[in-house]
Amino acid sequence: MRKVVFLFLAMSLSLSVSFAQKLTKEEKAEEKEWAKKMKNLKPLDYKRLIEEKESLSQQAQEASSNLNQCTSSQAAKDEEIVKLRAQLDSLRSAAPVAAVSSKGGKKTSSATASTAKPGVIYKVQIGAFRNKDLTKYFNNNKNFSGDVDADGAKKYTLGEFVEYWEADNFKKYLREMGVKDAWIVAYKDGNRVPIKDALEGTL
Repeated sequence: MRKVVFLFLAMSLSLSVSFAQKLTKEEKAEEKEWAKKMKNLKPLDYKRLIEEKESLSQQAQEASSNLNQCTSSQAAKDEEIVKLRAQLDSLRSAAPVAAVSSKGGKKTSSATASTAKPGVIYKVQIGAFRNKDLTKYFNNNKNFSGDVDADGAKKYTLGEFVEYWEADNFKKYLREMGVKDAWIVAYKDGNRVPIKDALEGTL
């Protein structure tokens, strides 16, 4: 029995050594092949390959950094959209039971002198109603505001954006969510102004 075991171990060792020698020969052949290629490679060609490698490595690092920044920015925007969607859903559910209020003929604004942001900002109007008063929700939702026209029409807006393109992106999101009447309006120092004048910088 011991002889059989010894014979088996000897055969296994022999196969292992043979396999190791085979790998070594393959490695030597590969090394020899690459040595020929390196011998035929001119110094300037080698320099160019090194420079290309360094350039590609730098580009890969920059792309990775840009991807991380975009991912972080997208996550922040997604979080803001989730919050605004929740506010919109809350407003939609509250609209049918909102109290009817008459403001007379005087135009009022949700933005006061103490809360109005200086300069031009853009908001997205989501609707105008005569018999729905949602002004009581303004204080609890900083991104929700509105105006009352002289004829009593109540115009409600979502969001505040310094850049027009940001408001435009948000408007598109709202339309995808089903708010087909969403459109951009402009304010300067808390007062509503024509969108054309805001975009042309004539204010």
